[in-house]
Amino acid sequence: MSGLRFEDIRKHFPGVKALDGVSFEAHAGSVHGLLGENGAGKSTLLKILGGQYRPDGGRILIDGIACQFQNAAAAIAAGVAIIHQELQYVADLSVTENLLLGRLPQRYGFVQRRAARLHAVARLRELGVDLDPDARLASLSIAQRQMVEICRALMRDARIIALDEPTSSLSHGETEVLFRIVRDLKARNKTLIYISHRLDELYALCNACTIVRDGRKVATHAQLSTVPRETLVSQMIGRDIADIYDYRPRPLGDLRLRVQNLSGGVLREPASFEVRRGEIVGFFGLVGAGRTELMRLVYGADRKRSGALVLDGAALTVRSPRDAIDAGIVLCPEDRKEQGIVPHSSVAENINMSSRRHHLRARLFLNKPHERDNADSYIARLRIRTPGHRQPIRLLSGGNQQKVILARWLGEPHLKVVILDEPTRGIDIGAKHEIYHVIYELAKRGCAVLVVSSELPEVLGICDRIVVMYQGRIRGELPRAAASEQKVLQLALPSDQLGAARIAVR
Repeated sequence: MSGLRFEDIRKHFPGVKALDGVSFEAHAGSVHGLLGENGAGKSTLLKILGGQYRPDGGRILIDGIACQFQNAAAAIAAGVAIIHQELQYVADLSVTENLLLGRLPQRYGFVQRRAARLHAVARLRELGVDLDPDARLASLSIAQRQMVEICRALMRDARIIALDEPTSSLSHGETEVLFRIVRDLKARNKTLIYISHRLDELYALCNACTIVRDGRKVATHAQLSTVPRETLVSQMIGRDIADIYDYRPRPLGDLRLRVQNLSGGVLREPASFEVRRGEIVGFFGLVGAGRTELMRLVYGADRKRSGALVLDGAALTVRSPRDAIDAGIVLCPEDRKEQGIVPHSSVAENINMSSRRHHLRARLFLNKPHERDNADSYIARLRIRTPGHRQPIRLLSGGNQQKVILARWLGEPHLKVVILDEPTRGIDIGAKHEIYHVIYELAKRGCAVLVVSSELPEVLGICDRIVVMYQGRIRGELPRAAASEQKVLQLALPSDQLGAARIAVR
């Protein structure tokens, strides 16, 4: 047998049965999709394949030979490369050093930096990836860091390659490069496992797929192209969703927030926009358009050069996120790993860390019963998959971490403006559906909701109005009734890139 086979893989964590007898086969020269909700066990399976976890039962066979990896180094030596959803890089090292981490050429105990750089440049050119080999990872965007992670795995010339949400932060151009690389690896008889919540990608790349739910295999489809999307969604989440966006019109109130001539950071010209009570406004643009930077200026996370904010008719001075939070403006950041969660703290700590100031006893002491009840309430309400509120948040899947961040802000008693930067990045369809319902509930109670998203169907599906940014400026806006994929892309891109982008954003 040529390829990869999982046989009866089992893995338990305290209070959690992560994998319960998962078996399937991925053939050489094919791309095998792995589908399931956040927390279904997909990433755990890849960590077992990559030697980070050891299974409690079952075995892995590569080309018919049973393998048991004691660590990640053993998996790499066996020809396995894993590209994880949560990026693993050293921020203070250069692109070259990250690409060759653990394999830097040496002579007499000294790193041969010139040889390393030449090798990195050659391989990047071969892969068709435009990255500065001397740039520090800390200076790169999330999309560029993700390309470094992808290139590092591919440069090991592995025969088994697993990709976990590889396009979640990529621009349309980088996504096209990745698609070309995947198809080339397939033609070279590599075995590929591909995890994505974007069904268009799966249908474009995958030959077959396996669906897991709650740690168990639900189904394997040998010919993905013959399976209706509705079947995949139903098997993934265990229920039917007629319309994932389930848009809910609502009456809009008075003007809530006015942003006037705000400038700073990468913005090429001052930005102005307004949002009303109960309104959901989407900010669309491809990676690098300046959407995140604009929201950070509004939130006070970055220093503005000029501009003013007016909240509920009164001028507002925001010098820091603390000022914004006190005024009722909150932000769920794009990079939840580095900016959204405190990884070594519990789920309860992460939920309560902002709102606890409203519930202190004698203004000094934590109200632990309230914090426990508050955490348990949001865990149930948002269906956060965790053994309990004491679980360290770093052990949760990305989608469940995102729900914890949402729960943190929902606990604020005087919310007025909620900024959600890529709120569903790397999140499964079921969790997306639940987060959209939270967004509608926020709007219904009078909050102004700003949604930054690189997924065009998402902004078209849930927003009342769409503001489009291009190269650091607001290029235009469209009301829901007039918005279409064609019109939004015409604002988001130069005309010569329109065709390629339409493929990437779907």
